[in-house]
Amino acid sequence: MMKLAKNAIDLGIVVRNTQACVAFYGDLLGLELEGEVDIPAQGIHMHRFRCGDAVIKLVTLAEPPQAANPPGGFASATGMRYWTIPVENLDEVYDVCRQSGHSIPIQLREARPGVRMFIIEDPDGNWVEFVEYA
Repeated sequence: MMKLAKNAIDLGIVVRNTQACVAFYGDLLGLELEGEVDIPAQGIHMHRFRCGDAVIKLVTLAEPPQAANPPGGFASATGMRYWTIPVENLDEVYDVCRQSGHSIPIQLREARPGVRMFIIEDPDGNWVEFVEYA
């Protein structure tokens, strides 16, 4: 059985549009840039953002893969289709995201009693869910 070293997972996202994704996660969502890492032997440049106890790693490859994230969220493909950030100020986050011009494929709504959420799409088509629990 695993013995976890911290209370969160880290998430690696391979991106094509580094500049737009760094602006999305850093400027729009307000995640703190922890630092950048180069791994020249593998052609990797990484921006590391803090998200609570987790780290969101935006990975840029010197040779971007041919395959890209298929659009359409849940119904378009299997695999990881979204990830969730729990917040205490969902209305404020929603207003900022709505004004940003980024696609919001699932508008602010009550998902089930006591749980409200919405989903925004990052510049590379990845879905980020924001959720607030009553």
